[in-house]
Amino acid sequence: MASMKLSVKSCPLRGFLLAVKFLTRLPSPEVADFHASDLSRSAVWFPAVGALIGLFLLLVQSIAGMLGPSVGALAVLIAWVWVTGALHIDGLADVADAMGAAHRDPERFLSVLRDPHIGTFGVIAVLLVLLAKLILLSELSESATLWPLILVPAWARLGVLVVSIAVAPLAPGSGERFRWDISPTMVAANGIALVAASLYLAPALLFALLIIVGVVLYWQRKLGGVTGDCLGASIEVIETSLLLVLVCAKAVLG
Repeated sequence: MASMKLSVKSCPLRGFLLAVKFLTRLPSPEVADFHASDLSRSAVWFPAVGALIGLFLLLVQSIAGMLGPSVGALAVLIAWVWVTGALHIDGLADVADAMGAAHRDPERFLSVLRDPHIGTFGVIAVLLVLLAKLILLSELSESATLWPLILVPAWARLGVLVVSIAVAPLAPGSGERFRWDISPTMVAANGIALVAASLYLAPALLFALLIIVGVVLYWQRKLGGVTGDCLGASIEVIETSLLLVLVCAKAVLG
């Protein structure tokens, strides 16, 4: 049976479906007449798709967590990698290798970034992030509620929108195309929504605002620009940092 394709006119949620297809492996209808600029137009939906990812992870934890916090944490981590297609982890690995070899030279950074092979720095970065997430998720799995987990991927994807607006692209590519039609007004609206949701579910997640600013300043000072891989790495860093924030809040508040 042929897959259903939706055109611009026939689908008011075209941008949302494109965001789901780009960011996840969740089943969604095919979208016809794709143009490079559609990725940027779908960006407004990135935080919403992040919340959808978080909801999926919460569902996995609610089922696997019945076998124990460690099993629940492992299941969530595997589900997290699967649902995103390891897209952002791949970006993290590429950036780690390029940063390790670039020595602050943007041209050298881009040269290494184009190498499809993964090196020592990339392997170490991926292992450390996955291990950190596993340990932090295990700590959080012992909490009475994991509803704040819904907002972690959402904040991270809002973060890449802010980074895309605030930091210039290093070179033509997916990162440069991504920022074409991002509306600062819609980014602000998404931010307000996440602030409101965080105040209700987990005020500690408001630290995301500082973390995102820190990521922006890091790319500006370190490279003076970003690529698509940098955006993927930013998502991994923001997600892991927010899990740490939630664990610290749990330790302080009990």
